[in-house]
Amino acid sequence: MADDQTPRPAGEPDDYPSGAGQGWTALSYLIGGMLVWGFIGWLVDQWLDTGGVATGIGFVLGMAGGVILVIRRLGTPT
Repeated sequence: MADDQTPRPAGEPDDYPSGAGQGWTALSYLIGGMLVWGFIGWLVDQWLDTGGVATGIGFVLGMAGGVILVIRRLGTPT
């Protein structure tokens, strides 16, 4: 009965999170991208003394990268 079913291994290409999992995944991609690239921009600001310009660029690049990741990973499954 229940023991007859073989479990699907995790990490297959069609292994998409569902429901709230997709929302948390998308949120973490967006926030993570902004934090990582914003920090890299802040480091560039400290190095070149650009007055916060590189930090702003880093945040924008991080947000764009997060949106691209959300579209690639959580877009419509094929």
